[in-house]
Amino acid sequence: MQSHAKNLDGLRIAKRIPEEYFELKTHIHDRLLDLVDLSIIDTLDRDSLKTQIRILVERILREDATSFPLNSVETELLITEIQDEVMGLGPLEPFLQDPTVSDILVNTYEKIYVERFGKLEPTEGRFKNDAHLMRIIDKIVSSVGRRIDESSPMVDARLVDGSRVNAVIPPLALDGPMLSIRRFAKEPLEMENLIALKTLVPEIAEILKGIVRAKLNVLISGGTGTGKTTMLNVFSRFIPEEERIVTIEDPSELQLKQEHRVRLETRPPNIEGKGEVTQRDLLKNSLRMRPDRIIVGEVRGQEAFDMLQAMNTGHEGSLTTVHANSPRDALMRLETMVAMANFDIPATFVRRYVCAALHVIAHLERLTDGTRKLVSLTEITGMEGDTITLQEIFSFERTSIDPAGKVKGRFLFHGVRPRFVDKFVAMGISVPPESFERTVIEEI
Repeated sequence: MQSHAKNLDGLRIAKRIPEEYFELKTHIHDRLLDLVDLSIIDTLDRDSLKTQIRILVERILREDATSFPLNSVETELLITEIQDEVMGLGPLEPFLQDPTVSDILVNTYEKIYVERFGKLEPTEGRFKNDAHLMRIIDKIVSSVGRRIDESSPMVDARLVDGSRVNAVIPPLALDGPMLSIRRFAKEPLEMENLIALKTLVPEIAEILKGIVRAKLNVLISGGTGTGKTTMLNVFSRFIPEEERIVTIEDPSELQLKQEHRVRLETRPPNIEGKGEVTQRDLLKNSLRMRPDRIIVGEVRGQEAFDMLQAMNTGHEGSLTTVHANSPRDALMRLETMVAMANFDIPATFVRRYVCAALHVIAHLERLTDGTRKLVSLTEITGMEGDTITLQEIFSFERTSIDPAGKVKGRFLFHGVRPRFVDKFVAMGISVPPESFERTVIEEI
């Protein structure tokens, strides 16, 4: 399937497809919808439906005289794209089937970019026009009960496989509809994969495992595309099976493997502007659901206060992520988000609240060569005056860039014995004390 898709994509790249081809495809697609009983589409399995579509497309091509001749390879491309239109997401399907693609970015109907191995590249894929792109966007958002129109021209949604989708349409998008898809692997990355990819090293992996089992509250910070959600998934693997987990997301994208979990997702307002359910509403409700752990996909607003409140009222071992450029910036963002909750709370009190709630910050970055790294593991140690004090336990230090553009650097500990080691000992979690005494662990 993947090699076939690559062959077809190769044809797209080999020559710019003329406009007449898109006209023909639209004509056949419209004829197909007239011939197919849409009510039976959902009753057929995927292979049977593909076979029926192929038979009907070949029949239409035979019956309809056309001024645009097709050879056998072009006919196969046409049939595949019609199948994608009916069963999938049209021109996006080849990229969704390619496991090397991590992001799909549609900049108007004529331009589709993809990210492979951390690098963006243009493709020859395209939609026929704005209406064609809008039809695909509507198909995506309606499948998860959301809507997009002039009154609500932005939407966050997800695909069946959990991939995150964002769409913006006119009048906000001046050049036409825009679509972004952040893909997630069908089989989520595990700690072993992150070690193999040099995102971190085995020594720090053991400490992260202990942090989760010791029920420390963790904040994962980083910029866009640095792997925060992936790291949150990996952290969740170490939560014991017997514990009850409640996840709160907007939209849902976590891939937890525990059976005893409750997944909650926000809901946007309806066309009358009513019925909205925010992360803050879900957080308040989750406290009545007897959670052992609360996982918030990302805090980005007033729900930060409720998250900290949960961490401070017996819900230890909670996990969340935040967009930030450094561990210190992550704390500043939390402070700002608490202020957004419209509470007249002195800044010093907010910092003390944050300090009491959080124990560890894991900070991720995407480097210039596209690789992701856990660049800092920082412990919150208390307050000095009005300032939250931090101590960095582990970091990744960049040293140079080789001729191939690959970032060179080294993973190292800073000779600091974290305060949470005492909790490890109390809970019977074994981490060799000499782990923290080493300096350079590994150079890459």
